[in-house]
Amino acid sequence: MASHSGRIRHFRDTARITTAEWRRKLIFWGGSIVVGLAAITFATLADQAAHLRNLIISYSPWLMLIVTPGGLALSIWLTRTFFRGAQGSGIPQAIACMHLSDQKLVDRILSLKIAAAKVGLTCLGLVAGASIGREGPTVQIGAAIMNAVGRYLNMGELVSRRALVLTGGAAGVAAAFNTPLAGIVFGIEELAHSFEQRTSGVVLAGVVLAGVTAIALMGNYSYFGHTDSVVPLGVSWLAVIACGLLGGVTGGSFSAILIRASKGLPGRAGRFVAERPIAFAALCGFVLALIGLASGGMTYGTGYSQARSIIHGEEHYPASYFVLKFIATIVSYCSGIPGGLFAPSLSVGAGMGGWVAQFLPHTTPGAVVLLGTVAYFSAVVQAPLTATVIVMEMCDNQQVTLALLASSFLAFGVSRMICKQPLYGALAERFLRNIDPKSVPMTPRPHETPGEAKQG
Repeated sequence: MASHSGRIRHFRDTARITTAEWRRKLIFWGGSIVVGLAAITFATLADQAAHLRNLIISYSPWLMLIVTPGGLALSIWLTRTFFRGAQGSGIPQAIACMHLSDQKLVDRILSLKIAAAKVGLTCLGLVAGASIGREGPTVQIGAAIMNAVGRYLNMGELVSRRALVLTGGAAGVAAAFNTPLAGIVFGIEELAHSFEQRTSGVVLAGVVLAGVTAIALMGNYSYFGHTDSVVPLGVSWLAVIACGLLGGVTGGSFSAILIRASKGLPGRAGRFVAERPIAFAALCGFVLALIGLASGGMTYGTGYSQARSIIHGEEHYPASYFVLKFIATIVSYCSGIPGGLFAPSLSVGAGMGGWVAQFLPHTTPGAVVLLGTVAYFSAVVQAPLTATVIVMEMCDNQQVTLALLASSFLAFGVSRMICKQPLYGALAERFLRNIDPKSVPMTPRPHETPGEAKQG
């Protein structure tokens, strides 16, 4: 009799555990779907912001001399007054939270309030004409949503909470670009720097659910449409070398400039930025407006439409386009406003590839554009696998995979010679030093030495 009652108690306890586990899984899966919904909503709002900016420009391009400085100044004032932690890309914040042991600090950085502000402030920057993107901020938003899920489930285990942050960030990339494989690779290569067995299933499930949500509501589209460009072995591979070298130099220089800027400007300029950040943002906005006027408005915003038209051969932009877009993105970042680097970097790379293509008549122009895009992007983020998979999935073209990989890794190697530390890792360390100096240095990446990981 006692044995029978013991078996009943054991069955009840097991049933309770099973129910609790399923409840946690359902809430987690629900959070992943919310990440997908948030990414779609953000994309829609960003498109509306770009449309509003275009209306302003169509009325009078000269209005941007007022709108851009005013918009950037307002963004900085709001960020510093009400939403500290919303500045910049959002990827450094997600990376930093992977290395923090103070959960209260993580909850503050990845609060839903900051996530909502990231959406609004990025859209404000797009209306104002800043050269920023929404994909980086979507990483922080996704991480914040999944961190909120962890709080709701009362997850106290540090590894589990970090796994949720990783999942949210990776799901954000998958939903923002509609590239589920790229989301997984990004989570491994850029956010986690390793693939732990304990978190692998969590990440995969989150990315798949966020991606499925985006596809269900937006359709199975490709970010840049479909291309049939190929790069056959032979003389066409001169494009791989040309784009890899040029992309490595320009992308590595871009990252080095941003890392140096994150440490502050020297002398009077540095004091001016520290003491009058709103005035400095307005000055950056005035410079952006001048660049926009010089480019005919092409440097404003994400650069998505320009990149898409270059990739499909619908437009041919001069070398001045990618040079001015390069400068505009640096100025936008230095202003301190919220906004990402992914989309502008892809646009700069596409412009560079389009310019290189005219000197390589033996290679399909569309293929050279893809090579330029992946090379520059890989050099900026120093994550060659992520760059390759993102570009491959965005263009729905697996025929150029080998050439993309070659160009991406060549650009990565050149970039490493110019900029010793990956951009997002350096910015994350900078962020950690400001909020929690005890948490630095971060764990080095697989291709870094511990000495390199301490730099920046």
